[in-house]
Amino acid sequence: MENIFNFSNELQGKIALVTGGTKGTGKAIADRLVEAGATVIITARNPPAEEKPDQVFISADLSTVEGTRKVIDKTLQKFGKLDILINNLGGSETKGGGFTVLTDEDWIQSLQTNLLSPVRLDRGFLPQMIERKTGVIIHIASIQAKLPLYDSTLPYAAAKAGLLNYSKSLSNEVAPKGIRVLTVSPGWIMTSASEKMMERIAESSNSTKEQAAKSVMDALGGIPSGRPAQPEEVAELVGFLVSPRAGYLTGTEFVIDGGTIPTI
Repeated sequence: MENIFNFSNELQGKIALVTGGTKGTGKAIADRLVEAGATVIITARNPPAEEKPDQVFISADLSTVEGTRKVIDKTLQKFGKLDILINNLGGSETKGGGFTVLTDEDWIQSLQTNLLSPVRLDRGFLPQMIERKTGVIIHIASIQAKLPLYDSTLPYAAAKAGLLNYSKSLSNEVAPKGIRVLTVSPGWIMTSASEKMMERIAESSNSTKEQAAKSVMDALGGIPSGRPAQPEEVAELVGFLVSPRAGYLTGTEFVIDGGTIPTI
């Protein structure tokens, strides 16, 4: 069977949603999908620093039931469908110091943001994908699902491990119905959120940001490539995975970590 793909405009006519799409990796992914011809919706609590005519912004707190419902309703009302869902929203705002300093509120907030938000969005958008027998869902997880940093991001790591398991299970259920579900697990990405994490670790350990960064590198066992990833590198992988070129890929985790995870 011979397939002919148009790489330059391969997502023309597709409607895509990128959560957490106003900065960092989410912004890079949104820009990459626009370049491929998609109409892109981005969500976050706060508007992007620069509005773009080829992107639609929906303000919402996706850690809440109300926030996810708002995004689902507004998207389907405006476009009538969603072809590509990138569950990129995630992050850790919990204190460093291990399990003893974490409260129920810390755990609940991390689970709501990193696990339940994508679960709710999938549940809201999947019915129309199944009806049309087409669609792609990408869950942005983390290598911390398998390589947790217990001193600084324990709830985040646990939530991402849950997301990884859920993503695989969902793919098995909906692949026969024409929907592809994939997971992308980045290692350390150089974003503004990474900078803030270094500040929190430094504060809790009474050290400098440079020492905090080294402690993260040491905890990860080092990065063979010698540096964190750039957001655009992750976006390029996502751009391929949602394209027709990846039509036979589903139920798989793609790790992009510069070689950080030391096992196969």
